[in-house]
Amino acid sequence: ENVSGANVVVISSAVKATNPEVVEARRSHIPVIPRAEMLGELMRMKYAIAVAGAHGKTTSTTMMHTVMMAAGLDPTAVIGGRVNSLGLANARWGKSDYLVAEADESDGSFLTLSPTCAIVTNVDPEHLDYYTTFDNVKKAFTDFCNRIPFFGMSALCLDNAGVKEIIPNLTKRFVTFGISSQATYRARNIRHEGMHTKFVAWRHADELGEVTLPMPGSHNVLNALGVLAISDFLALPFETFAKAIGQFEGVARRFTVRGIVGNVTVVDDIGHHPAEVKATLSGARSAFAGRRVIAAFQPHRHTRTRDQLPEFARAFHDADKVVICDIFAAGEKPIDGVSSEVLVKLARDAGHKDITHIPRREDVAAWLDSHAQSGDLVITLGAGNIQLSCNEVIDLLEKRLGAATKKNLVRIDESSATVAR
Repeated sequence: ENVSGANVVVISSAVKATNPEVVEARRSHIPVIPRAEMLGELMRMKYAIAVAGAHGKTTSTTMMHTVMMAAGLDPTAVIGGRVNSLGLANARWGKSDYLVAEADESDGSFLTLSPTCAIVTNVDPEHLDYYTTFDNVKKAFTDFCNRIPFFGMSALCLDNAGVKEIIPNLTKRFVTFGISSQATYRARNIRHEGMHTKFVAWRHADELGEVTLPMPGSHNVLNALGVLAISDFLALPFETFAKAIGQFEGVARRFTVRGIVGNVTVVDDIGHHPAEVKATLSGARSAFAGRRVIAAFQPHRHTRTRDQLPEFARAFHDADKVVICDIFAAGEKPIDGVSSEVLVKLARDAGHKDITHIPRREDVAAWLDSHAQSGDLVITLGAGNIQLSCNEVIDLLEKRLGAATKKNLVRIDESSATVAR
């Protein structure tokens, strides 16, 4: 049904050959091509802006699309998440020669792309199941940035240690962004005001003006700065950038408020990398200052959990209470010595005083309900099916505390497990 009448089926690196739609497409002699190949062909026809990094890609790409739309550029967009302003679609065809897209580094396929400009949000030891070593990851990002033509530019986050390590090997034009005083584009006077974050943007020694982000977290300030750098390169007015960012509607499963019940706020986030988890919980702590943060985390993939166990163990300190359920395998086989129980033990050893393991994801909502009190923030984190616990805990909270004053439940088409790499 889904592939009937299609001229071509495009798949990401996370989609298996046994996927029923892939099987049907091949049975019907419909071409099946990798996402990177299709994106590469589109980029050959467009002035392309690619966003790469272990995390922050989807938000940054969507921000870039938002600013370009506000400037009247009408770009084509290919985004790795459901975009609120696009009715939860993840792509649109624009009428101009511009294209903005996520560049998937998970299997090295971003090295087939030829963007004119790029944003690199970070370079972290991610996808080691493919790259084997962090040095290989850094080399891939170096090669990616050096694919930029002489008339293009890369914008690199100077706050990230991995980015700093690749900079000496870059041969093409680049600028930097970050909170660091050494960055070309930087943020000063960052203020966290509930679900909003304000800062003053600078370029070198020039103050550009104030920006209000309708979302919490310093990590989103970095995302906005990367977009500012490319917007400036495209000669878009700062006022257009600031106004568009101030009206940014966000992406599904990026600090999405799913419900408010009895003064308990329930939030869902796709964060599944330790840096994402840490940044999201830090943002939650800033947005809900003085209130308890209760987090439920579902690790995603056995290989990621194995490769980043120490980092995961230190990622939860901004949450007062944490529950971790078993790993969402995403098609991987279990690995001896790698489990959520081991992660919980390491987190306790790292100093967290209130972290619990519950094997079944289906039991998470009851645990959250039993601990949540008026004023608390409850947040689910992970790229598997942990978002289903949002609906479940909201139902339980309503039975205990009365009807929700806000309810934005996970939709049926969002409920299937994410196949994020």
